[in-house]
Amino acid sequence: MPDLSLLWLCLTALVAGAVNSVAGGGTLLTFPALMAALTPLRGAAMAAVLANATSTAALVPGSMAGAWGYRHKVREARRWLLLLIGPSLVGGTVGSLLVTRLPARIFAILVPWLILVATSLMLADSLIPRRTPRAVERETHSGAAIAGLVLFQFVIAVYGGYFGAAMGILMLSTLTLMGIGDINRMNAVKTVLTACVNGISVVVFAFDDKIEWTYALPMALFAIVGGYLGARIALRIHPRRVRWIVIAIGFGLSGWFFYRQHAGS
Repeated sequence: MPDLSLLWLCLTALVAGAVNSVAGGGTLLTFPALMAALTPLRGAAMAAVLANATSTAALVPGSMAGAWGYRHKVREARRWLLLLIGPSLVGGTVGSLLVTRLPARIFAILVPWLILVATSLMLADSLIPRRTPRAVERETHSGAAIAGLVLFQFVIAVYGGYFGAAMGILMLSTLTLMGIGDINRMNAVKTVLTACVNGISVVVFAFDDKIEWTYALPMALFAIVGGYLGARIALRIHPRRVRWIVIAIGFGLSGWFFYRQHAGS
């Protein structure tokens, strides 16, 4: 790969790390950048699979760093994490295996739909007024509510292992409904579970040789720096403004991939 292309991927990872820190949605930046770089080398279908896996590997260190940053809140949410880490790991494994074991063409066909779904989730989350998170954790939950939470977390993890963009929004929605505590506690649980899903996905992708490590490793370093800078920038820039930019990019990318599919058919 030309040096300029690698530099472009690293700068994209830098921005994606910052965006993830501020508002979420960094995958919507790194995935298409990797698609553009890999398509001439591997073909569109395989490039989609490799771009997805490489993007996950590049951004997962930021998720893990975020989980460490929430370590004090993690102690408060220990019982919820013990309940949800299992379905997160299993679901993430299932989703990743669907990517690596099914024909690459299936994932390539689904790419514009996945981007559209992720962007629509971000849009809905930005437009729908949030309920005020409970400051105090509910004392009791019915068995049906607990079972529903575990099942839904498994489904979210399958989606996260398969693609992952906007996975955190789905998690926060269910955690809010359960009333597990304030927003910081919910973010702590969401961040740790996201790190679990992405981490197990990287293991599966690496085992099946779907990660382009030549790109993933330098991108990961830049994503970590971007995550740190994003945390600092978040104090000065409202996350909603960043999110609207990511939403616009997401819809534009979805339209472009739909157009490419139609033109190539």
